[in-house]
Amino acid sequence: MPAVTIRNLSEEAHRALKVRAAQHNRSTEAEMRAILEAAVRPAGRLKIGTALSEMSREIGLTNADVEALEQARDTRPAEPMRIE
Repeated sequence: MPAVTIRNLSEEAHRALKVRAAQHNRSTEAEMRAILEAAVRPAGRLKIGTALSEMSREIGLTNADVEALEQARDTRPAEPMRIE
């Protein structure tokens, strides 16, 4: 798993992190992970699976439709491109 080192963090910021971690019953390291996760993966982000599911419900796609698409799908491997 990747590791990150944060240099030049002020004592004030470090103390505030420790207090915040204690309030959430976590270690300071776990609190920093939670803060970073929330910053880069916000709760309101678009999730592709959810979006596709909503779209299929809106257009009335059924399980039978999905099964028909699966049966009609070409399952042969793609031919590699030839550059001549």
